[in-house]
Amino acid sequence: MNLKIHLLILTVFSTAFYQVNGQTSNPGDSLVLTEVIQKVLASYPTIKEAEEALNVADAKINLAHSGFLPDVDVTGNYSYIGPAPSFTIPNLGHIQMYPNNNYSASLNYRQTLYDFGKTSNNVKLEKENKNLSSQNIELAKQKLALATVNSFYSLVFLQEAIRLKNEELKNLQDHLTFVEKKKSTGSATSYEILATKVKISTTESQKTDLENMQQTQRAVLNSLLGIPAGNPSSVRLNENPIIPELQQDSLLSYAYAHRIEIQLAKEKETLAGLLYKLTKSQNNPVLSALASGGGKNGYQPELNKIKPNFSVGLGLRIPVFDGNRLKNNLSIVQSNINNATLETDLAKRAVSNEVIENESNKNSSFKKINQFEMQLEQAREAYKLAQVSYQTGAITNLDLLDAETRLSESSLQLLKAKIDYSLALYRLKTALGDKLY
Repeated sequence: MNLKIHLLILTVFSTAFYQVNGQTSNPGDSLVLTEVIQKVLASYPTIKEAEEALNVADAKINLAHSGFLPDVDVTGNYSYIGPAPSFTIPNLGHIQMYPNNNYSASLNYRQTLYDFGKTSNNVKLEKENKNLSSQNIELAKQKLALATVNSFYSLVFLQEAIRLKNEELKNLQDHLTFVEKKKSTGSATSYEILATKVKISTTESQKTDLENMQQTQRAVLNSLLGIPAGNPSSVRLNENPIIPELQQDSLLSYAYAHRIEIQLAKEKETLAGLLYKLTKSQNNPVLSALASGGGKNGYQPELNKIKPNFSVGLGLRIPVFDGNRLKNNLSIVQSNINNATLETDLAKRAVSNEVIENESNKNSSFKKINQFEMQLEQAREAYKLAQVSYQTGAITNLDLLDAETRLSESSLQLLKAKIDYSLALYRLKTALGDKLY
């Protein structure tokens, strides 16, 4: 069905939730879905925790960049040598090579000049890790938003179901009053009054069950919102999900391009490839610059006098044999690459199943709405005829109560079908990868 027709129908449905049987509920300070989702995402601990991972990722990127930054330190040493090296030259006397007390202090500078790709590969790896963390945040938000949608619409259904039960109870009370008046004139029996009271008691019991479920569902929604479970939160509909207008054969292509799970799987493939490059570069040579300057004693001819000194140089480290560690590490990383590729394939299959299932549920829910609307209209007409027939004595009180029951059940079935249809649209939107927030 064309998207515009779906949206037009859903708009009418949203209005109908609060205009059943000619009455409109007062929304008061009730919450709308967009507002609820925004509040949940702004305060829920899971999102805060995922966002904190970005700070860690930034720190790791800076740490990876530090591979080319200098390492500077100050050192100081004292040592006592005994016996100090010395010798005697005839006619010249005793000569001591080093002092017994040795002092030194220096400022040392070390920096990697070039490591043949180790640092640059590490930086790329950590940047990709940050991208993965960002995608995880989006996935967490999408899942939390969908959980909020489910809770929201469950509460909408319970609110409206209770309202319908209140209307049913009012009609039954009016009917009981009417039957009692008829009995006073001898036109009705005690059995008719008792049957009506039993129906009222049954309906009140059903309403109590619905109110208990409503209280539980409010606690769930309040938990998502981070407010006390006992708060009397109420919700109302004022917006509809917008689904991309696509042909059936384009749904899967659209979902493959937009689903976060598939993007995450591809990020993991990229990450595994970067990890392979980094691992492969671990045994690359490293060229470093060294410099040190300071002061120490022990210089001839005044051994105990502190004199300035310095040293500069270059260092080159070339690994020759590492006990096959590189070979084994590369085998492990290659296995991770293969697993990441398989994970992408599994993600696509799961997305395909979700899209087909939710598209089918959407169409099925829409058909049920048409069926239940027709059924409700028939039940409403049957109830009107039953009222007239009862007043003329053509049917019994039980027949009238049966007609009332069928009208109430039809109203609830239509309400549930509308809720199921709205949820099907949101779930299809999620399956296609469109954001709910």
